[in-house]
Amino acid sequence: MRARRDVVPVWKDEYMSDPADAGTNPSDQPTASDMAADEANPTADELADVEHERNALRAFVESLGFAELKNGQWFPRLLAASMSAYAKKVDAKYFQDKYHGVPPDVIVDQRIKMAARYAAIEGGLSASAYTGVIVATIGSLGGASPATVPAAVATVMVDIAYISQLQLQLAYDIAVLYRVPLDVDDPDDLWKLIKVAFTIKSGELAREGAIKAVPALVRPLIKKFYSGAVLNAAKGLPVVGKFLLQRNLIKIGIPLVGIPLAVILNRWTTAAAGKHARAVFRNEARVLEATERLLDRSRHPQLLLWVAWLVVQADGKTSDDEALLLRHLTRLVQERHDIADDRLASIVDLDPDDVWSLVAEADDDLADVVDASEAVAKIDGEINAKERAVLEELSAHCSEEAA
Repeated sequence: MRARRDVVPVWKDEYMSDPADAGTNPSDQPTASDMAADEANPTADELADVEHERNALRAFVESLGFAELKNGQWFPRLLAASMSAYAKKVDAKYFQDKYHGVPPDVIVDQRIKMAARYAAIEGGLSASAYTGVIVATIGSLGGASPATVPAAVATVMVDIAYISQLQLQLAYDIAVLYRVPLDVDDPDDLWKLIKVAFTIKSGELAREGAIKAVPALVRPLIKKFYSGAVLNAAKGLPVVGKFLLQRNLIKIGIPLVGIPLAVILNRWTTAAAGKHARAVFRNEARVLEATERLLDRSRHPQLLLWVAWLVVQADGKTSDDEALLLRHLTRLVQERHDIADDRLASIVDLDPDDVWSLVAEADDDLADVVDASEAVAKIDGEINAKERAVLEELSAHCSEEAA
């Protein structure tokens, strides 16, 4: 068996064009055949890398029983097999050593392009197995031993496993590059990674996600395909398994499209997943950096916690960015100052008088607290009227103490 050169695909000099660069006018959109042709001539190294990974995943799929496909257990098994070892090797130091001095944005963009290219190459290699017969086999579960997976279905599952693993690892890379802490052994962090990697939104149907994840030129085909009974093939699978199977059944079930559609969907969904991960984790990195600056400049870390909570709850709602800031601020105050404020953690509805009492107890200049409060209010955009009122009241109390 060919030795694996690197756990992460090696960079090549040629990169695919960005899918977002395609024109919005349908006449300007490339055809599926044109887009498939972009990956028609992969290098020998690229083919070897893809085939090596496909062989490893084929062994994984062949170890599954058909019941594991039916009940969705293939996905948690894939997670266990693909992410734990990967996360142990790929950390911040890994990227620092490999791309010393290169800004994260540059590395992220190139990793998205490279992953999308590899996904497209794999789609072309797998497309010959895509037939309506396989859809019928998956949907009916007929004629298949409950203990073994038919060879044709195994070939399709290799593609699904390859793309799933590639998108998970790409999202994890992006999180690491933006210094967003993720622990794949923590259930909350793992679920966060899954949602980001597969662009799963709360309440979103797999059908909607699949249609949005592909270019306009094939959406009519997909909508027509999904109007049929083929979705019965995914019944009984858990949420993520159902989502992934539905997304990939498009490639299998639409007749007379074949390799071009397999290439375009693999490439497009991977590029879309990478861009989504970049947007999510880059924004979290922005919030994390802002939080670190607040703490670096503050001489009152415990009071800063109370003031931040007061500002956030001023308008009666907590935005995602505000929640991120509070989470990181609480963690950093504990890590850097060994302060865990159990009293604050137990409060549901913070009384401003409690904060004013803490302000009154301070016997030094509180300008850093005032500055920090304004930064907290700006973390999710413009300061609204209710936040401004709290900021003004805080400034007045701090000025009284200074006087």
